[in-house]
Amino acid sequence: MERVRINKYLAECGICSRRDADRLIGEGRVTVNGRLAVMGDQVSGEDTVTVNGKPLRGPQGKAVLAFYKPAGITCTERDPHAEKVLRDLIDYPVRVTYAGRLDKDSEGLLLLTNDGDLIEAAMRGANRHEKEYVVKISREVTDSFLERMAGGVYLRELKTRTRPCQVEREGKYTFRIVLTQGLNRQIRRMCRELGCQVTSLKRVRVMNICLGELKPGEYREITGPEREELYRLAGRKPTV
Repeated sequence: MERVRINKYLAECGICSRRDADRLIGEGRVTVNGRLAVMGDQVSGEDTVTVNGKPLRGPQGKAVLAFYKPAGITCTERDPHAEKVLRDLIDYPVRVTYAGRLDKDSEGLLLLTNDGDLIEAAMRGANRHEKEYVVKISREVTDSFLERMAGGVYLRELKTRTRPCQVEREGKYTFRIVLTQGLNRQIRRMCRELGCQVTSLKRVRVMNICLGELKPGEYREITGPEREELYRLAGRKPTV
């Protein structure tokens, strides 16, 4: 049976994130076969692992969801200062977390999963995975604006230039953009550099997964050929 690092194992069991698993291990709240776990332990389903004295049932099946995050929801599992977080909206039997966040004021597609490898692959900017958005701004969308967005915009706050991207007009004040990187609040920063403000922002696609007919707060499970294609694009093998 395959052995994995203890923090990954806890995440696959649906207990917590890998980062939180490291904290639990450091606090002496995890045991492996009756002894305190240490960072770097390798375990499998044949080992007896406990958290706070309770034995784990073993890794859960891999779940991947397409979720429509409404505007006003904070992309975090817990934040004492946030009015609403993702956990307030997701009623799913397996603990899942997001692969690529959306800021509080944005809405649209989030991929949610308990597969840490898929999350890592989806969030790695070097992989250039496509993410598509429909954006409304505070002034008319001109040809010049589209050309400058498509060619890459220098972001003074981040001291970097965005990658060239696909941009097309959707309406008088609306455009569609496909990014292959995920800088913090990238589209909002790009628009601000070009003299306008984003009034609404919706993500409609991540790789091959589309928002489709989902309504705010709804989710659907990603299965079959669609799931296989997602893993192929992410450079990962589909898991059970």
